[in-house]
Parts: sequence; C-alpha cells; structure tokens
Amino acid sequence: MPALVGPSPYIYVGTRLRVRKAKLIPRDEYIRLLNMGLPEITRSIQETTYKREIDELSTAFSGIDLIEVALSWNLAKEYQKLLEILPGPLQHLTSSYLRRWDIQNVLTILRGKDQGLPAGRIKEVLVPAGELDRAFQDRLLAEDSPAKIVDLLKGWRLYPVLAREFEEAAESGWFARLENELYKQFYADVIADARGVKKGRAFIDYVQLEIDIRNLQNLFRLRAQHERGEVMEFMVPGGSFSVEELQHIYDIEDLDAFIDALMERVTERKLLAVLEDLKKEGALKERSLQEKEIALTRVKLAEMERMTKMHPFSIWPILAYLELKKFEVFNLRAITRGKESKLPPERIRGYLVM
Repeated sequence: MPALVGPSPYIYVGTRLRVRKAKLIPRDEYIRLLNMGLPEITRSIQETTYKREIDELSTAFSGIDLIEVALSWNLAKEYQKLLEILPGPLQHLTSSYLRRWDIQNVLTILRGKDQGLPAGRIKEVLVPAGELDRAFQDRLLAEDSPAKIVDLLKGWRLYPVLAREFEEAAESGWFARLENELYKQFYADVIADARGVKKGRAFIDYVQLEIDIRNLQNLFRLRAQHERGEVMEFMVPGGSFSVEELQHIYDIEDLDAFIDALMERVTERKLLAVLEDLKKEGALKERSLQEKEIALTRVKLAEMERMTKMHPFSIWPILAYLELKKFEVFNLRAITRGKESKLPPERIRGYLVM
C-alpha cells in the first residue's frame, strides 16, 4: 500500500469533505419538512443533492417509492465518489468500513424473500455501497428462495458465518442472531485490516467507539424485552467494555444501579450526560427504546465531530461524513414513511437523528 507524501492529500480530502458537508440538510429544514405533505416533501427533496436521482427515476417510480430508490442510489453514489478521491491508506480503511452495507443488504434480501416480498420492493431500500454491487444484488434478488441466495454468496467474505447460522435463522424465521454474528465478524475483520496500516490507530479508535455504542443500545433493547440470563452472545467484542463486563452490568436488576454501573466505566462526557439524564425522574422507564437508541447515536455523532476537529487530517472527518450522510437518508426516509402512514409531526420527529 503506497504511503502518503506530506499533508497535501489530507488537506485536499478535508477541503472536499467540507464542501460536501455544507450541502447536507440542516436541522431547520427537517423541521420545515415535518409540516409539509408528501408531494411538497418530494418537491423539496428534488431541489437538493437528490435532484439527479429523482429526475432519472421519475419515469419508473412515483410517490414514496421514488423517494426510497432515489435516496438509496444517491447514498451509494456519494460513497463511491468519496472513495475515488481518497489516497491509499484512507481509501483502504474506508472501503473496509463500507463493507457493513453488504451485511445490511444481504439481510434485507433474505428477510424480504422469507416474507414473500416482491423483488422490486426489496430493491428499493438496498444501498450498493459495499463490495456486493448492484448487478450482484440483482442476481440475488432473482433467486426464488433464501437458501439459493446463500448458495450464490459462497465467495463473500462473510459466507462462513452466513453458512453456519443460516439454517437456524431460516427454520425459526428469526434473523437477529445471524445479524449479530455477521457484525461480530465484520468488526473483527475491520480491526484486523487496520492494524499495521498507516493512520490505522485512529480508525480502530472509531470502531471501538461504534462497538461501545452498539453494545449499549443492545443492553437497553434487551432490558426493554425483559430478557434474562446470558446476553454475552448479543454483545460485540472489541470495544472498551469486555463482553463479560457487559453481562455483569446487565445482570443488575435495579435500574438506577444499572445506570450507575455504566457511568462508573464511561469517560466520554456527552455519554455521561445522556446516562445522567436517563436516571433523572425515572426517565429510563418513561422514554421509549427508540428515544434511548437515538440519544446514544447522537453521542456517537458528537464524539465524531469532536475528534474531527482535533484530528482534521485523519480518518475521522471521512467517517463522520459517512455517518452524517447515512443519517440524512435515514431522516428523510423516516419523514416520508411517517407522512405516508399519517403520523403526527411530533411522533415523526422522535425518530429523527439531528
């Protein structure tokens, strides 16, 4: 892998990212969209960076289907354009990280086929931003059963995990364990990829942050489902908490003591603030699982923003932009789906990451 020569490539990438970031939809615009009808929202989105995809797809799709496909296409294209401008090590690390989309796309296809959804409906929400490109995804969608889809994936890096876990998932119709095992291997792989790579330490720091946030979200989800017993299999190794430590914290039945145990181990200021807020006046019981997960996601984004300012010529600004762009698409989908379901604006707002 070629080494970078001086700071110039980082300065160039940083400049390009600032331009892209300035084009992201601001918070005030989301508030404005919440007070519009679906046709108005479509026209408003068409005036942004999604215009080209909406124009290209408008002859084949309409309404919310048009928005869904345009958002997916735009996100994948943006990620691929970003990869093209990255120098050696940064491109390698970013490509490694974007393989997470392969997991999401494979699981979306398997779940959709298992539920008997039409291939066209499944395709609307796929984001071909990883190694499995749109043409290969079309081959997967053409198969008539999840088992045949798995056979086609024999060359996929994560196929051994998929092959090991698929039969149980197919028999039970419950893909959560398969999903968790795929992400465990994904995180182990990206950390291994980063070791020995120039600037790889900053990437590993981010991956560990993401693992911590994911594990904390899983802890809250499992508590909400009143699951008891061993939960280590749902935790992803590699973060700052060991899976054994997470199990010990999870076993604490009293909610306040549970939060206290987390706070004793957490050093990140904004995460401490979220945990303190949850502890106040029974908020842990009152807030929905969705609100807790979004609060934790905001902590991750805030920490990424902080690290971006501290390390402007590193992998942090790239990862921060990837996440901000992903959540822009997430927010627009939440708004359009909420409007189609006739949810009140305040209810939709609770699902937004902003």
